[in-house]
Amino acid sequence: MDTSKRGDETPPSAVPTVDPRLLVREEGFKGYLTEFQRKLKGGELGSLPVVVALIIIWTIFQLKDSLFLSSTNMVNISYFLSGTGMLAVGLVFVLLLGEIDLSVASVSGLASALFAVFTVTHGMNLWLGVVLTILIGLGIGAVHGFFFAKIGVPAFVVTLAGFLGWNGLMLWVLGDTGSLHISDKGLLHTLGQRSFFLDQDIAGAYILATVGVVAVLLASLVEQARRRKAGVPFRPTSEIVMRVVVLAVIAYVTAYVLNKSAGVPNALVIFLVTLVVCDFVLRRTTFGRKVFAVGGGIEAARRAGINVAAVRIAVFSIAGGFAALGGLFLAAQTETATLQAGQGNLLMLAIAAAVIGGTSLFGGRGSVWSALLGMLVIQSIQTGLDLLNMSSAIQYMITGAVLLAAVVIDSVSRRTQRTSGRA
Repeated sequence: MDTSKRGDETPPSAVPTVDPRLLVREEGFKGYLTEFQRKLKGGELGSLPVVVALIIIWTIFQLKDSLFLSSTNMVNISYFLSGTGMLAVGLVFVLLLGEIDLSVASVSGLASALFAVFTVTHGMNLWLGVVLTILIGLGIGAVHGFFFAKIGVPAFVVTLAGFLGWNGLMLWVLGDTGSLHISDKGLLHTLGQRSFFLDQDIAGAYILATVGVVAVLLASLVEQARRRKAGVPFRPTSEIVMRVVVLAVIAYVTAYVLNKSAGVPNALVIFLVTLVVCDFVLRRTTFGRKVFAVGGGIEAARRAGINVAAVRIAVFSIAGGFAALGGLFLAAQTETATLQAGQGNLLMLAIAAAVIGGTSLFGGRGSVWSALLGMLVIQSIQTGLDLLNMSSAIQYMITGAVLLAAVVIDSVSRRTQRTSGRA
């Protein structure tokens, strides 16, 4: 018996050494299709439900009214989603922790009132007024976070108290007049309905589309090179090209449609830039990873050395800052700070946008892009029903049904992943 030869044999590995993502890519289209089916069965739906819902909603309203997909209506949708969308971005951060902030609408109303008092009543410089208003929003959010993270008061109670208290302060600030007219200049003009990128120049929308496509291409190639150098699985060039082509088609078609009317609203440009920055913060920075870690499991995050209280305070502060910024967006739409600011269904729409877009109510899963997708759904429903002259009652019922469907999908998806051992 040749024992020396047997001793040279390498024992079989107990764990497969080949990354399953490599196998998927090696199998080509069949591999991607199999992977897609596996994710569906495992409850990893991503943004698929909201994209399908958006296609269905647009198809139904276009069949009912041929003006729905007109360029003018698309410009209106893209403009009016930005204000509430800002509130939804802040709520995405809070929802990633598995918490809720019920005060964002009141904070937005207070922010618009304070900005009006600073700049109209006291003649403060417009940009200084904007900075001071946003800082106050950040401070309000930090106060909420402090009572939640340090004192131990449930976030629901703290922010509900904020909802009432900040609303009362807004009424006191506006006083007997009840409203203040805000001049259409400075940042407020940039956020207004008559402000478009490059003054409606037809090149503006195509420049934005080109910048977006090139940025995604470069980011993908840089990530590919970084992962290749580190010796970990990376996205093949063919897949990157395919993704960029799909993005380019969407971007240039959107630019073409918006150009047929008035171009790209500056409010939408600022909103999209905000989403890019927030997405980078959440996915590429240590702070973002800490947010996901705390939302995924507080005890595990604490044992990993994460300062849970600091992350919570920072997240609620971010939500307050975005609420203040959203209040400026909404004030720019009417050029007025009124007692009605932050009232009505604004809070519910902001929460619904974040959830409908795909952010989990249970924490640890979501993306700031869900604010855009969710607002597209909600604003499309509102605009479509307005074109059909349907009442607000119908509007509320349909939006509520879509929100319920999103939560049900989230719950079922999470349960399926838990059953399959992926959550």
